[in-house]
Amino acid sequence: MISRARDAGIEVQPANRARLTQLSGEHRHQGVVAEVRRNTVLDEAGVRSLVEQRLEAGEAPLLLVLDGVQDPHNLGACMRTADAAGADAVIVPRHGAAGLGPTVSKVAAGAAEHLPFAAVPNLGRTLDWLGGYGVLRVATSDSADGGLYDLDLRGPLALVMGREHSGVGKSVTDRCDRFVSLPMRGAVASLNVSVAAGVALYEARRQRDVVAS
Repeated sequence: MISRARDAGIEVQPANRARLTQLSGEHRHQGVVAEVRRNTVLDEAGVRSLVEQRLEAGEAPLLLVLDGVQDPHNLGACMRTADAAGADAVIVPRHGAAGLGPTVSKVAAGAAEHLPFAAVPNLGRTLDWLGGYGVLRVATSDSADGGLYDLDLRGPLALVMGREHSGVGKSVTDRCDRFVSLPMRGAVASLNVSVAAGVALYEARRQRDVVAS
C-alpha cells in the first residue's frame, strides 16, 4: 500500500498506532489513515442544481433523505447501499443528525467519497421545493396503508427514512406525498434504517431497470 501510494504521488507519513487512532477516531483502522479532500459535499443550492440537471436531461432523480439518523454506522451503511443502487444523492439535516466522518467513510466503503452528500439547514424546506419540482416524496411508516411494492417508483423520487427508534418527524411527515410499509412476515416489528433504505432503494432500482430494458 505504501508503495502504491508513493507511485501515485501521495505523501506518506509514518505514525504509531496511538496517533492513527487519534486521527481516525477508530481503534480498528487497520494501520492506515488517509486524509482526503471531498468533492462530493453539496449545500442546498448544489442539491437543487443536481436535481435540475437530471430533470433537464429527461432523467428521474433518485434521492435518499434521512431524517435525523444518529448512528454514523447507519449513515455509512445507507450511503454504501444508496451508491450501489444508483441514487443521485443522500440528504440529511445539518443539525441533530450524523454527518460525514471517519466512521461513516469506513462503513460506506468508498461511497462517502463518491456519492453526493448534502447536509441542509432545513430539511422541510428542501422537501418543499423538491415537491415543487415534481419529485414524489415517499416515506416509510409501519402504519402506512399501502405497501412499497404497490407504488410506482419510476419517476423523480425522494425516499424518506426516519431516525432510529422514533421514525420520521412530523415536520417532515407533513411534506411527504405517500407513505408505504415494508412487508414484515416474522416476529420482529421493524428493520434497521439502513436495511429498510436498502429494500426501498432496490425496489426503485428494480422498477427503473425493468423500464430501461
